[in-house]
Amino acid sequence: MGQLDASVVTLAFPTLRHAFGASLASVQWVGQAYLLVLIGFLTAVGRYADMVGRKLLYTYGFVVFIVGSAACGLAPSLGALVAFRVVQGMGAAMLQANSVAIVAGAAPKNQLGRAIGIQGAAQALGLALGPAIGGLLISLGGWRLIFFINVPIGIAATVLAWLLIPRSRHLAERAAHDWMGLAIFVPAIAVLILSISYGNKAGWSSPGILAGLVGGTALLAAFVARERRARHPMLDLTLLARPAFSAGITTGLLSYMVLFGTLTVAPFLLEIAHHEGSGAAGAEMFLLPLGVGVAAPIAGRWSDRIGARPLTAGGMAAAGAALAVTAAFHDNLAAFLPLLAVTGLGIGTFTPPNNAAIMGAAPPHQSGMASGVLNMTRGLGTSIGLALAGLAYTAGAGAHSHPSAAQAGAGYSDAAWLLAAAAIAAAVISAARGHAELNKDPTLTAE
Repeated sequence: MGQLDASVVTLAFPTLRHAFGASLASVQWVGQAYLLVLIGFLTAVGRYADMVGRKLLYTYGFVVFIVGSAACGLAPSLGALVAFRVVQGMGAAMLQANSVAIVAGAAPKNQLGRAIGIQGAAQALGLALGPAIGGLLISLGGWRLIFFINVPIGIAATVLAWLLIPRSRHLAERAAHDWMGLAIFVPAIAVLILSISYGNKAGWSSPGILAGLVGGTALLAAFVARERRARHPMLDLTLLARPAFSAGITTGLLSYMVLFGTLTVAPFLLEIAHHEGSGAAGAEMFLLPLGVGVAAPIAGRWSDRIGARPLTAGGMAAAGAALAVTAAFHDNLAAFLPLLAVTGLGIGTFTPPNNAAIMGAAPPHQSGMASGVLNMTRGLGTSIGLALAGLAYTAGAGAHSHPSAAQAGAGYSDAAWLLAAAAIAAAVISAARGHAELNKDPTLTAE
């Protein structure tokens, strides 16, 4: 439902512009408001859940999400819709900050990779089906239906969560919440994401973008300094001192950059350079998330047997190699489409073992915090991937409103080389620094 909701709202932007008579920049805040709240509060919610119970916040998260969705469907104006998306984003933060932690707590250690692989396949399925289902809902009932549909699904999920999810074990000691850390972190993330998101449009050398990047970085540095001194920090920085955790978070961010960067630029190549219609291009782009969904449960199962490291390094190496070949031979559609699927298979092979290694490296009483950080990297990786891939495409294709086939091909090539480099970097980090093998990390044994 989370992946569906993200892609469906983007699809509804043209309908929302017409319904409210608003500019595209105004309508984009329907997506931005949700994203900013989600990413900004994930870590704090995860930390709080470690103390009060992950099942509790997860179940209440559905309630908040339902209320926000219903309010969005009833919104009388664009401003009200944006405000209600903030409520919906808070509910989503309560869900996502606890989702991986609940899976990690419920699955036996020797089946953790398999369990997270199943979750990864579900996310890929939501990502793949989002545009098709969103288009169907909008055609059947208009833009309000894409929010109302969450209500019955959310009610069913709330009941199932309350009945089936076990109560949290290994809770952290109750402590005062780090409100000062939260007050610094949220604006830091918001300013950085907005600067990255609007960098291509406003120009990376424009005063506003430069001020945002510098200011956001300064706030982030202030947050780190605060967390080092805080008695009960919102983010325990000792987690990042664990090689398995820090390597997993870094490579995970790179993998989301690669995934969403490819999803951004590949349609331009298909529609402009290969003259594919939007329907055909959409069907062909299905190969990428399909590859993720096919590989994820298999890779999760194998990671329980052979460990995370060979799968994470090999998966991202395969994705990087496939993207590099498409950069060199982007004019061959018969070769491009299978390579698009290989890219998805590589990312799907990487993600479950990497996520399992991250959760395996975190102490049980900090699994909510670890889950929040893990899901936060998805949002950050998505924003950075969209911005950098768009920047590289524009550099290659030029700032033309109607680029030629050759210009679109050059733009895609530049973006694909950049994304291939990011994938190879993730593979190198995975191979060089390694990940904690499940059940074999001596620090976890000592704890």
